[in-house]
Amino acid sequence: MNGTSFKTRFAPSPTGLLHLGNIRTALFNFLLARSRRGVFLLRIEDTDAVRGHERYARALEDDLRWLGLVWDEGPQTGGANGPYFQSQRGPVYARYFDLLLERGFAYRCFCTEHELEAERRAQMAAGRPPRYSGRCRLLTKEQVQERLAAGSPATLRFHVGRSTSVEFDDRVRGRQLFRTEDIGDFIIRRSDGTPSFFFSNAIDDAVMGVTLVVRGEDHLANTPRQILILQSLDLPLPEYAHIAMVVGADGSPLSKRTGSRSVQELREGGFLPLAINNYIARLGHTYDANELLSLDGLAAAFGVDRLHRAPARYDEAQLLHWQKEAVLRAPEDELWQWLNAAVHPDGGRLERLVPPDLVGAFVQTVRENVMTPLDAYVWAGNLFAGVAYDSEARDVIGRAGEAFFRSALDCLQGKEADFRSFSGTLRAATGVQGKSLFMPLRAALTGAVYDSKWPRVWPHGPALERIWNLLGPARIRRRLEEAAQLAGTE
Repeated sequence: MNGTSFKTRFAPSPTGLLHLGNIRTALFNFLLARSRRGVFLLRIEDTDAVRGHERYARALEDDLRWLGLVWDEGPQTGGANGPYFQSQRGPVYARYFDLLLERGFAYRCFCTEHELEAERRAQMAAGRPPRYSGRCRLLTKEQVQERLAAGSPATLRFHVGRSTSVEFDDRVRGRQLFRTEDIGDFIIRRSDGTPSFFFSNAIDDAVMGVTLVVRGEDHLANTPRQILILQSLDLPLPEYAHIAMVVGADGSPLSKRTGSRSVQELREGGFLPLAINNYIARLGHTYDANELLSLDGLAAAFGVDRLHRAPARYDEAQLLHWQKEAVLRAPEDELWQWLNAAVHPDGGRLERLVPPDLVGAFVQTVRENVMTPLDAYVWAGNLFAGVAYDSEARDVIGRAGEAFFRSALDCLQGKEADFRSFSGTLRAATGVQGKSLFMPLRAALTGAVYDSKWPRVWPHGPALERIWNLLGPARIRRRLEEAAQLAGTE
């Protein structure tokens, strides 16, 4: 399976927004296709979709593009195997339904839900696993036609042979064996004419040329059913790789309570696509390198043999780590565009606060203390609009005392050109040094002693020398005067 013969796919059902588990499946398939110079296919499985599926389909396409997971074949892009929405593939499924009926691998079932439930209860009461008995398989052609003519609703079931097994090699979980007597005859077409997941998913993988199906381990039990369908139709079988699920930090299923967020929420929260991709690529997959990688870099080192069998635990701290790495390594112009593109709660943008001639200096000053665009907006407001002291800064200023800041103002009279010269003069004038010197100055100039919002990531604020150069003499003087007045009232 090399070159263009290698094809993976992402086949979401548009019933809601893409969440972390969905993103990981999409990313793994994308990286595998990219690593093998193959094809990454997007298929929208909307036969079961709830109302509003068109909106969710558009949203998931936008999310994938934003993450850089652009598909080679699928909606909008096109390809030789369309249409790529299952709701438009009815004629394809009808052809294979008819072929299964002709070959005796499928039959119509007229059992009502009430009858099926009674059968299940009786089997369980007798200590047997609940399996469909196959009684409608015994109906004659005449009986079937009579019921159809009478308008009786019918599903279509796949006839599973008994006393045999289905075996396949899972690329993650190894050799798998399922006994057919444990499967039972299953529905492949509902009474309303729509195909079941087992059927449409398997048919589309085969006819669209998918060679490797990478999906969650919750689909493992579906695989023998799909293999039986494809074998009965003489269609090619893909390989399968069932990946472990993502769980919360406590080991429970990932949910909103345990940290799961949609791509939309991550984007609105200010996360960068590169940070998300670097974190998720390591959720259940091992990389030798632990540095930030581009999508091409992630793909080059991605392999099925590096996928884990154990559940992957979601860790917010790790996501923040990769966000920090992405921010630190972003080119200055790209970082400014990202920071400035966000519209903040008051409706403002960064360009409203940051003077055009100071954009570069501002980005370099705050990039080590910015996790999201909102953080940069807060820093810009404090640096260029007016300082807002946090409680700890007020305490530090109060302890330093008014005399300290009056001395600092006097040192400015000497027109010291840079922060090092100024701080040296102030040290000599006051006899204060180390943290006792620099913390009051940081509090006065920035309104904060350290980056209190992200202390695990950035325990210290921007370098004072950069702050000094960014503010300029007039702003520095005003802030030292404000700090002296505040200290005098503490």
